[in-house]
Amino acid sequence: MNQARPVRLLQLTDPHLYQDESRELYGVNTAATFRATLAKGLAESPGPLDAVLVTGDIAEDGLRGTYERFRTAMSGIGIPVLCIPGNHEDRSILSSVLGSPPLQFGGSLRFPGWRVVMLDSHLQDSDAGLLEDGELERLDRELAAAGGEHALVCLHHQPIPMGSPWLDGVGLQNGDALEAVLDRHDNVRAVLWGHVHQASDRIHRGMRMMSTPSTCAQFTPNTETCVMDLRPPGFRWLQLLPNGEISTDVVWLDELRQAERPPDSRREG
Repeated sequence: MNQARPVRLLQLTDPHLYQDESRELYGVNTAATFRATLAKGLAESPGPLDAVLVTGDIAEDGLRGTYERFRTAMSGIGIPVLCIPGNHEDRSILSSVLGSPPLQFGGSLRFPGWRVVMLDSHLQDSDAGLLEDGELERLDRELAAAGGEHALVCLHHQPIPMGSPWLDGVGLQNGDALEAVLDRHDNVRAVLWGHVHQASDRIHRGMRMMSTPSTCAQFTPNTETCVMDLRPPGFRWLQLLPNGEISTDVVWLDELRQAERPPDSRREG
């Protein structure tokens, strides 16, 4: 099915918000950096946006007030907002607050020629992730039902190694099971995730694999232990083309670049 223009998406990930907007994580005020990132993403989009994808760790504290504040911020932008949980969430509260229009918890959304599938990799009491059997079965059904539609699959945890032992130890625990489902379908064009606080874009088993920086602070790639980066907050634009190709760009808020490297611990202000 062809379309007159690309499907345009904005991906935001890992805001790590608090109910108390004065609090900091990794030396930055996460509420301020999220507001700045959202504003830039909406104002400088390459064209009219069709949806926002929020790929987890919306709340650092898991409090209802945090999710309610996030819902208020996102409800006024006039397009669907698709949300999935990260490892720091309270999944039950997240789903109850963010699970009704114009926001959506998990599931999928169809566009002309494309289907975006949002997967829940949250694993209770763990920083690592897991796709439960039900999620894998749902993905299998979604991809089969998509037929001639191209598919973009999104989750929080990285399904393939990033090259940092400390970070890969808290990735998706059953990435092989995900790959087994993806390999059964020839319409998957890309897999997209957050969690790793860094940008990457590569081809793995014939599929494009992409990670996106956090709206707060970043991790330095390819390190043995957690080493924070000087890179500023960032986000990703995606344009899903009728022929199945994806045009994408990571945008960094250079005006928020840190003068000093943030602390390597989760020390809070």
